[in-house]
Amino acid sequence: MLTQIRAETLTSTPMSNFLNMVMLVGRCGQDPELKYFESGAVKASISLAVRPPYRSEQALWFDLVAWGNQAEIIGNYVRKGTQIAITGEFGFDRWADRNSGVTRQRPVITVNAIELLGGRKEEQPSNTETAIANANF
Repeated sequence: MLTQIRAETLTSTPMSNFLNMVMLVGRCGQDPELKYFESGAVKASISLAVRPPYRSEQALWFDLVAWGNQAEIIGNYVRKGTQIAITGEFGFDRWADRNSGVTRQRPVITVNAIELLGGRKEEQPSNTETAIANANF
């Protein structure tokens, strides 16, 4: 019932309202880079590789940024190769080039929620190890 209400709400809203939501599932391309600020804020930056089903030979790469609790979770539990699912907002990181003074930008996704789906490929136990682990509860 709730999903029906949400779908109806999205279709009945005026064109002046917009939705900026990104949902991705993929594997992390590197260990997270954490930055701690004097204000106490924490920021995590990471890249995510997503293989679309229609073109499985080449991954699409996305730069992710997380703040606060999401950044702490990423810093504590995510490593290169970890499979995660995120929801976030699409935006741009803008800065002035130090040499030329030209404004530059790059697309970035700000993480609102993260779900850990599994470890790195080499960390996942084999079927035999899984059977033994499940037998020893």
